[in-house]
Amino acid sequence: MALSKHGKRLLKHLGLDIGDKEVVSNIGLEQEFFLVPRDMYYKRPDLQLAGRTIIGKDAPRGQEMCDHYMAPPSLANPALACMQEIQDECWRLGIPLKTRHREVAPNQYEFAPLYGYNTTQIDQNLMVMQIIEEVSARHGLAALMQEKPFNDVNGSGKHNNWSIATEDGTMMLHPGKINAATGNPAAFAVIMSAIIAAVNQHGDLLRMAIASPGNDFRLGACEAPPAIVSTYLGDDITFYLSHFKDGKGEGEYVPQTKILDLGTHEVLPFEVPAEDRNRTSPFPYGGARFEFRAVGSSQNVSMVNTVLNTIVAEKFAEFADKCDAGADIHDLARETLNENWRVVFNGNNYDPEVQEELTNRGIWRIDSGVEAIARLTDPKNIALFQKMKVLTKEECESRQHILHDHYTGTVEIEAKCLIDMIQQHIIPSVKSAGVGPLSDLEKAVVSLKEALAEIHIAEDSYTKAQLSRVLRLETMIDIRAVCDAAEEVVPANLWTLATYKELLFLDQHTSTGPEDPTFYDD
Repeated sequence: MALSKHGKRLLKHLGLDIGDKEVVSNIGLEQEFFLVPRDMYYKRPDLQLAGRTIIGKDAPRGQEMCDHYMAPPSLANPALACMQEIQDECWRLGIPLKTRHREVAPNQYEFAPLYGYNTTQIDQNLMVMQIIEEVSARHGLAALMQEKPFNDVNGSGKHNNWSIATEDGTMMLHPGKINAATGNPAAFAVIMSAIIAAVNQHGDLLRMAIASPGNDFRLGACEAPPAIVSTYLGDDITFYLSHFKDGKGEGEYVPQTKILDLGTHEVLPFEVPAEDRNRTSPFPYGGARFEFRAVGSSQNVSMVNTVLNTIVAEKFAEFADKCDAGADIHDLARETLNENWRVVFNGNNYDPEVQEELTNRGIWRIDSGVEAIARLTDPKNIALFQKMKVLTKEECESRQHILHDHYTGTVEIEAKCLIDMIQQHIIPSVKSAGVGPLSDLEKAVVSLKEALAEIHIAEDSYTKAQLSRVLRLETMIDIRAVCDAAEEVVPANLWTLATYKELLFLDQHTSTGPEDPTFYDD
């Protein structure tokens, strides 16, 4: 309601009165996941109970060749038939999954639905995740929704494509359409200035919203932006807005295009946008929408979109209040851009030198997911949610406790799985083979039990989560190295856990036959 209320007020100052219609938030969620052979899944207690491999030596092959991403869906394994049935099941429930394709890592795939209202899309995405898990079992596969189920290959995200529009379809992030509807050639610039200010001032909340346990291992890797919340606009919009903020012009922004010629007679040259989104940015503009790329694949994105809508609603309210008091809306937008311009960055966010530069700019950077969650109850953020009538102080506090408890519970499950795997699988294999770091493995079990005991006696959820993070990202990573060293030397016939080689590479390990289920034709 806050976004609609204050969005309508801002539009009226821009020249568009939508009466009793609402301003709505629309999203499209790109759901990534892995499919692995179900018989191998049953040979990995960590995958079954924790959703990710806590140990595991890399296979000789990973994603170096980009062959999984670039290849067409293969009829040699059950993944295509599985995905077709998932689409069919979703269609029967009124969920149109428009896109399906392979992703970068071996055995990684993606679905994307048609765009829709954020509340509808959030509910449908939860159904899609459940359907993926249920249908995959019928094809001898197990679906992994966790953000980083395998080490040293890409993890999975749920890119949250976010936009706002009037109820009757005027797209507020489409420069041509919003400028035409308002009769104001600078309307797009005004709206963008409010969003840029929201990202700059509330980057901590955006980071909080993506602080899922699985994102500990995904953010900042080669497939996900780092935990530094900047926004990419592209060279054209950056040039336009920089001139606008410096008072060098108030003309209309017209997106540039280019002709793409594939050099074939079958496909004629066609027009495409001049710029793609920046895949290293956590929040790039992608043409009529922003793409929140840092969102984790297993997440319920209710909090993500609550934060996005609330922080933008606050800026719309501030603009409308000042205009009500007599401020010129274009001057206000220019002032806002100048005050918040530091958050705009179009370069490579993976570059360590760039990350240092952005940190020195004062852009929000919170490397720890546990500390990011704690920002939910910062006085600034409680005041924001209360002012926008979205959450009370008590509701912010309860959500923070739940998120910290969820983090601790996740780590406890992982640590207990690791203890079992060491005692029931790795140590027996090492003893049978007569090779491997037996003493270090026995010490590892003691270290894990001591760390869990320390977590259990901590007094509050925040402290428990902080201790859990140390256990997970320090102690357990060191122990993983010991376990992987054992896997490297124990003969394959004595190693009782499924390996990365057996879990990944469906194309090489599975096949379909004439007795397989119905082929779902598109």
